[in-house]
Amino acid sequence: MKRFIPHCMKIMLIVLFIFLLIACEKAEPTESESSPEPSLELEEEGAESGPIHIGFSMDTLEEERWLKDRELFKKEVEELGAKIDIMVANEDVAKQIAQVETLIHNGVDVLVIVPYNTEPAAAIVEKAHLAGIKVISYDRLIKNANVDLYVSFDNEMVGELQAKAITSLVPTGKYVYIGGAITDNNANLIKKGVFKVLQPYIQNGDITVVYDQWTEDWNPDNAYKNMLAALEANHNKIDAVIAANDSTAEGAIRALREKGLAGKIPVAGQDADLTAVQRIVQGEQAMTVYKPISSLAKETADLALKLADGETIKTNRKINNGKIEVPSILLSPIEVNKDNIDDTIIADGFHSREDVYGE
Repeated sequence: MKRFIPHCMKIMLIVLFIFLLIACEKAEPTESESSPEPSLELEEEGAESGPIHIGFSMDTLEEERWLKDRELFKKEVEELGAKIDIMVANEDVAKQIAQVETLIHNGVDVLVIVPYNTEPAAAIVEKAHLAGIKVISYDRLIKNANVDLYVSFDNEMVGELQAKAITSLVPTGKYVYIGGAITDNNANLIKKGVFKVLQPYIQNGDITVVYDQWTEDWNPDNAYKNMLAALEANHNKIDAVIAANDSTAEGAIRALREKGLAGKIPVAGQDADLTAVQRIVQGEQAMTVYKPISSLAKETADLALKLADGETIKTNRKINNGKIEVPSILLSPIEVNKDNIDDTIIADGFHSREDVYGE
């Protein structure tokens, strides 16, 4: 028994010594353990993040200008080294919401939206924000939502340019106003600009607006029906027409053409669609408003990447959308008539001279 106790104590001391040795080794790591392959970890992190991913949700491609927006915005985003997914809702609210959910699921960093209906689109903003995605309202302002940024043209100025051009040609008489889609905030802004200019003439009794109607979905067939109704109600005695865009102007001019009045009554439009510019050359349309879409696409692409990188955006305006004062960047539109076609849209490469003049 006396020999057994010292022997056990010896074993215990040896075990204790081993544990202490291991503990000391753990407390003093080697250089490779304290900074394990930092360059490899950084490379892996960069590979996982990849390029910035932009989602572009569009209302429609039915009108010429939106085809240009899609191609120009895609080009600008890709030239900046980012990835882009584009989805088109074809004027369907539910479809646009579903498509945005897909873009969110696909992991976009920023969502750029051309809303079909500016009111229900608020749900899109909320869904994106819940996923930590910032939202840019492109060309049309989304109403009653915490939109991060609005990039467009000064649409009230569009209406002002239209009305100033037509009143310079027809300072007195009966006017017809063919509006855009009531669901589009831009249509409301354009109308506001038009009537801001017309109001003094109306108050003085020089101008009477004998017909004023919205055009569902901006559809030229609906505008055509509106113009026919205006002509019928006024026994074809109309002096001037202001249409909210070139598609509605096309519908109005079709009705005037049927009555033998095309070219005799000045018509205003906007967007500088090729067919509209050709009508200006032919004398059937008095003017259009050109919005340099290349500038809009370039500006929005640059801003989208800055938002994705967390940069602070400096804006030149704030626009109330019914909920907040939305930080906004508004570009200036340009009047186009038969005298400055070459110096504006052709000089910018928006349309070719051959296409405009048929040369």
